[in-house]
Amino acid sequence: MTRIVIIGGGPGGYEAALVAAQLGAEVTVVDCDGLGGASVLTDCVPSKTLIATAEVMTTFDSSYEELGIIVADDTPHLEQSARVVGVDLGKVNRRVKRLALAQSHDITASVTRAGARVLRGRGRLEGMQALDGSRKVVVRAADGSEETLTADAVLIATGGHPRELPDALPDGERILNWTQVYDLDELPEELIVVGSGVTGAEFAGAYQALGSRVTLVSSRDRVLPGEDPDAAAVLEEVFRRRGMNVMGRTRAQSAKRVGDRVEVTLSDGRVITGSHCLMAVGAVPNSSGMGLEEAGVRLRESGHIWTDKVSRTTAPGVYAAGDVTGVFALASVAAMQGRIAMYHFLGDAVAPLNLKTVSSNVFTDPEIATVGYTQADVDGGKIDARGVKLPLLRNPRAKMQGIRDGFVKIFCRPGTGIVVGGVVVAPRASELIHPISVAVDNNLTVEQIANAFTVYPSLSGSIAEVARQLHTRKDTGEG
Repeated sequence: MTRIVIIGGGPGGYEAALVAAQLGAEVTVVDCDGLGGASVLTDCVPSKTLIATAEVMTTFDSSYEELGIIVADDTPHLEQSARVVGVDLGKVNRRVKRLALAQSHDITASVTRAGARVLRGRGRLEGMQALDGSRKVVVRAADGSEETLTADAVLIATGGHPRELPDALPDGERILNWTQVYDLDELPEELIVVGSGVTGAEFAGAYQALGSRVTLVSSRDRVLPGEDPDAAAVLEEVFRRRGMNVMGRTRAQSAKRVGDRVEVTLSDGRVITGSHCLMAVGAVPNSSGMGLEEAGVRLRESGHIWTDKVSRTTAPGVYAAGDVTGVFALASVAAMQGRIAMYHFLGDAVAPLNLKTVSSNVFTDPEIATVGYTQADVDGGKIDARGVKLPLLRNPRAKMQGIRDGFVKIFCRPGTGIVVGGVVVAPRASELIHPISVAVDNNLTVEQIANAFTVYPSLSGSIAEVARQLHTRKDTGEG
């Protein structure tokens, strides 16, 4: 029987375990924290659970008056300091932790039910490949005991951890990383968020919705510098309109405790203060201390593991998946990398990873969902494509729900009209992006999208309307 050892229990690891076990392999998953990894225990599941509460707060605060909802109590109007609704952050965070642990337990049950063994500890590769092609993995348990496993193939799926600045080290109380915020019992009165990437923007928006006064420090000229510029502009305008202090083109050099306050010194010499500071300055791969380079696994300068499109590393019989590879920090991509690795090694049919069919979402309010080729790709000449953007403000369902911000944008190839990418900025954009993802993955044309029935009224009607406009322009030759 083929022996598979998986080091790391995140999405790449547990999905690989399920596939390998279903294909008849003997599977051992080595994990030190709990199956699901950071994605389930400290990152994706907890943050999106917190954001779900923030979403309810935002929806109520921003639209209850316009929709004619009357709050039958003595709460002052929104123009005054008190809010119509409040939040018990301790209760929210207890729910966050409870759901994360429950998800981890469900994953463990699924993996063991499939026939895989789960071994608690830290794994490292031992020496070079044996003459028979096998690999040795040494597992060190928390009590110091060790067990050596023999594997025909090894998958590394150890994820990453928050990056830290030497002069802004988290203390878990006032200066926090994104794994520590769920220990807060009270809502931060004034929260400074350092970093305006996806993590920083999501937390900044969530805590603002929950009631914190938020300052977002961005080293770039706009929030979400890696996202569609039109989408980022909408979100930043929403942030500012809701009262967030967005400070662009400046870096945080240090953060320190001063009593029950935090002082953050910026690169331009300014000092800002708050009750708490969240450091969201990227992640570092968990690739050190595992004997990877000694085993022939090539690491990039950043510490990420180099892989090809079927998840192979430079060492025979060693694969890698997830954030440790630096390919695309998404749970869905990690899971796909893990499945591809097992299909490839075990000889099943497999298609190489195609990042141009990956859909992703930023869970802000409004959400930003993307798939396929981007505006930057089109503007940079990577692909010849036409695009149309339609504001949601023109959508009848959006008007009914009081939605003012957002749009649908689709890119297609000139001549053929094949859909190659899209962006949706809207409430629940993560749900609305799917028809565009299907179109990109299956080379559908704007004509096919335009001719498919949509419900009236619905936000998805804007997708069909954009497709109709692109189809008309294709026929007339307009750009």
